[in-house]
Amino acid sequence: MMPPTPLQHLSVIKCKRVKQGVFTFALPALKNVNAPFWDYNKLKNATPRQERPVTRSRSKTHIYVHATWRTGSSFLGELFNQHPDVFYLYEPMWQVWQALYPGDARSLQGGVRDMMSALFRCDFSALRLYMGTRNLSIYSVFGWKTNKVICSEPLCAHYRKCDVQLVDEQVCAKCPPKNLADLERECRKYPVVVIKDVRIVDLEALLPLIRDPELNLHVLQLFRDPRAVHCSRLVSKHALLKESIQILRTRRHQGTLGISLGRKATKRADLYVGNAIELICDHWHKDMGFVKDAPAWVKSRYAFVRYEDLALGAAEELRRLYRFANLRSSQALEEFAFNMTHGEKYSLKKPFLISSRDAKESMFAWRNGLSVAQISLVEQRCGQVMRSLGYQNVIVGEG
Repeated sequence: MMPPTPLQHLSVIKCKRVKQGVFTFALPALKNVNAPFWDYNKLKNATPRQERPVTRSRSKTHIYVHATWRTGSSFLGELFNQHPDVFYLYEPMWQVWQALYPGDARSLQGGVRDMMSALFRCDFSALRLYMGTRNLSIYSVFGWKTNKVICSEPLCAHYRKCDVQLVDEQVCAKCPPKNLADLERECRKYPVVVIKDVRIVDLEALLPLIRDPELNLHVLQLFRDPRAVHCSRLVSKHALLKESIQILRTRRHQGTLGISLGRKATKRADLYVGNAIELICDHWHKDMGFVKDAPAWVKSRYAFVRYEDLALGAAEELRRLYRFANLRSSQALEEFAFNMTHGEKYSLKKPFLISSRDAKESMFAWRNGLSVAQISLVEQRCGQVMRSLGYQNVIVGEG
């Protein structure tokens, strides 16, 4: 049977099976990548042909999706948001960075980690530390208008958590106001709590939480081709200006990446966003070294995924990531992931919109969005990380 047309069942998916076609593309498989930092077999936990049964532990499972801006983390997070057994939070630590601006990213990690610890325990009172003394409600939670728990029964009658479908912000905005105590009660009902955020810059900062036996924290790290990240960041440079400044404040950085990108780079936004990509790659490299040298109990709680593998093999990667999170996949969820990555087109002009897209087109939009000079400089500054993750240069030689 042929795959469905994009968006054919995207509005509401219940239990219909879609047999998927195979997408092939010139991207090296992770297991074939000569990456000195990674033991593919151990980090992937299980191959598709050796699927492990999901076993429920008595304690709740907590997952932190560790990513940076413009890596496709909103899409990855949405795959957890759709799961009926997941209580999902989208970038709740945004409040910390906003309240403490212009603090640098590294110094803010302590506050971010403390907030994360409280939220994983379904304690939302920590929001008061960064939002003042005014009455707080579910509307205080960043990203609430697309949150499946907030917009579904019993908190709201417009949606059901068990139905796999994107939430319409305008519909969710009509939900009656609820206080945070109601959200805390819902949070405690779910066996898996997932937080997706972009404000932990060093994986090692999470070690105290990973070590906590009561928290049962697992970390899922998302990578993406640095050229694609940089291209998308340039498109949304004004929206990311404050965050770029906070990243750059972690180091008095005088790199050449931002100031060598042509005439437009003389603008402040181009300069900050341009320099930030080099630091992002530096942090990725540091994370790789941390995982490489980490003890076995840390490695067992860590997994990673490349955006490109998720985009081109959505169902296969979805099953693997769900197993890591102690979740079961379903036909409806796999169909949703398939449709989300098989849209009709991709537009750089709408970078923050969660929608069905042409995955192959989105992967290589940077080829048209960046100049030769921009591509070359990203490959120079991020070369080691790119080699470790299997991304091939198109300008700079491999030697």
